[in-house]
Amino acid sequence: MLITNATLLTLDPENRILEDQALYIENGKIAAIGPEKALQAWYPDSETLDARGQYVMPGNVCAHTHFYGAFARGMAIPGPAPKDFPDILQKLWWPLDKALDPDAIRLSAQIMLADAIRNGTTTLIDHHASPNAIAGSLDVIAEAVHQSGLRAVLCYEVTDRDGPERTRAGIEENVRFIQSRISNPQSRISATFGVHASLTLSNSTLDACRNAVPERTGFHIHVAEHEADEYDSLEKSGLRVVDRLHKHGLLGPRTILAHCIHVDAAEIALINETDTWVTHQPRSNMNNGVGVAPVESLLRAGVRVCLGTDGFPHSMWEETRFAYMLQKAHHRDPRRMPGNLLFDMLVGNNPALAGIFFPDAPLGILSEGAHADLIFVDYHPHTPLTPGNLPWHMIFGFHESMVTTTICGGQVLMQDHKLLTLDEAALAAEARELAPKVWARYEKFAAKM
Repeated sequence: MLITNATLLTLDPENRILEDQALYIENGKIAAIGPEKALQAWYPDSETLDARGQYVMPGNVCAHTHFYGAFARGMAIPGPAPKDFPDILQKLWWPLDKALDPDAIRLSAQIMLADAIRNGTTTLIDHHASPNAIAGSLDVIAEAVHQSGLRAVLCYEVTDRDGPERTRAGIEENVRFIQSRISNPQSRISATFGVHASLTLSNSTLDACRNAVPERTGFHIHVAEHEADEYDSLEKSGLRVVDRLHKHGLLGPRTILAHCIHVDAAEIALINETDTWVTHQPRSNMNNGVGVAPVESLLRAGVRVCLGTDGFPHSMWEETRFAYMLQKAHHRDPRRMPGNLLFDMLVGNNPALAGIFFPDAPLGILSEGAHADLIFVDYHPHTPLTPGNLPWHMIFGFHESMVTTTICGGQVLMQDHKLLTLDEAALAAEARELAPKVWARYEKFAAKM
C-alpha cells in the first residue's frame, strides 16, 4: 500500500517534519519513504491511500492498562464510598474481577480495543485478572486482539488473595500463554508474566513465579501504588517493596513496575541499577487519590519511565496532558515536568519498552524497516509547528478526535473515523445486555468482601 499526500512526523532523533511525502508499506513494515512522485513511479500498481495533507505519524503505545475494567463504567458501588485505595480494591476491583466470565472478558477486551483504535493507540500492554475464569482467559483476550488488528502484550495477574488453587492456576496461565507466544515470534501478540502487587503475594508465591517464568521473560507488577503496599512489605519481610521484589529475582530489563508512587530514593536507585521499567498513570492516580509519582526524580536517576492509562480510555495525548499538569499543581511550580521530558517518555520510552516484545522491527518511528503502525492526524496548527516545539503542540494542540485513520502492521483498522475490524455499535449493544448480569454477580461478591 502507498500512502500519499502526507506530512510526516517521523519522531526520529531529529524529530523531522517532512512535507509532501509518501510511504510505501510492504509485509506490515515501512519499505520506502520519499517524494510522492518518485514512490508513485516505483510502485505504480500498489493500492493507494490518500492522506489528504494530514499529518502521518507513528501510532501511540500504552505501557500499562487493564482491559477487564470496561464494565466498571457507570457501575454503582454498594454502601459508603471507598475512603482510600485499599478500600477501592476491596469494594470495586476485586469483586468485579470475580464477576468476569469468558463472555465478559471477551467483550471487555473488544470494547477497550475499539477505544484504542479510535484514539490512535496501536500497541497496548495489558494486565488481566478473572479469578473465576483463569484457564484460557489470555486466549480469549488474544483472539479479541487478533480480530482488532492491534498489537498487544498480555499477562495474567497472579495473587494469593483468592486461595492457593487460583494462585497456581494464574502461574500456569502465564506460563502456558508465554510458551505459546515463543512459538510464534512474528505475531502482533506477545506475553509477559503478570503478578498483582507485593501486598497480595507471599514469599513462597514470589519464589514460585520466579521459578516458573520461562527464560528471557520479565514481570508486570504494581508497585507502591499506595502506602499500604510498602507497610505490608515491611511487615512481611522487613524490606521495602522494590527491595523485596529484587530479593526474589523479579526485577530486570524486561520487568515493568506500574505506579511506583511511594518508592524512596534507595528503591529508585535499585530500579535504575537493575534496568527495570516504570509506568506512570496520572489519571488513575488522581482518581484513586493515591498520590503523585516522583517522575522527575525517577528520570533524573536514569530510570526509564513510560506512560500508561491503567484502564482509562486509551487517549495517550490526554494522559500526557494530565502528567504535565499534575506535577505542576502538586509542586505549585509551573517549571516542573517540562513538555520535552513527557514527549521523550511518550514517543521514546513507550516504544522502546514495547520493542522488547516485538523485536523484529522498530516501533514508534517513521523509517524504512519500521513496523507500519501509523495514524493520520487532522491537525491544523495556527502557529508554526517545528521539530523544536512539537512537544508543546502535542500537549496543547493534539486531540484524539483529530485521529482519522489508524493502521497497525500495515492493516487499516480505522479509515476516516470508521472502524473496519470491530463493530462498535454491535459491541456496545451486546455489552449493555451483558452488563446487568456482570453487575449482579459483582454485587454478590461485593457483599461478601
